[in-house]
Amino acid sequence: MMCVMRSLLILLVTAVPVLGETEPPGPIQWNQLNQQEQEVLHRFSDRWDQLPADRQQRLLNGARLWFNMAPEERQQAKQRFQQWRQLPPDQQQQLRQRFERFRQLPPERQDAIRRARQWFRSLPPERRQAMREQWRNMSPSERQEMRRQLRKEYFEQHPDQRPNSSVQPRPHP
Repeated sequence: MMCVMRSLLILLVTAVPVLGETEPPGPIQWNQLNQQEQEVLHRFSDRWDQLPADRQQRLLNGARLWFNMAPEERQQAKQRFQQWRQLPPDQQQQLRQRFERFRQLPPERQDAIRRARQWFRSLPPERRQAMREQWRNMSPSERQEMRRQLRKEYFEQHPDQRPNSSVQPRPHP
């Protein structure tokens, strides 16, 4: 169980940006961590002092994020991690690249994407699946038109979310 938690922590650290955190002024000593943090980060205990300060902080933030998750969230995170481990290395690399591109976007664009994803996930499963199938069989121009239609549908349902700028959510089926 602890092995799964530690593996999940590593995934969280590499896949979840921690917003609003500042970098520590220097390295964090192992004995400064509380017992729970040391338990989750035990895998790193023998080399903790050699890790760069920013890596230590990311690991610590991941441990704290884990402790603040509800049991259902932890279970979902474990399932996602298992799915991640089953992906071929090339797909894992693609996902890392997508995530890095996302992190480079301006905050308002990230928010728009998060809202669009949340909207898509709120659709009935049958509709999501139908949209995915439809998407797979489309040409690039057809996909562009579908994006336009989805934006229109989204903003009809959420007029308060309409951006004032050119940044618009692009629901991705």
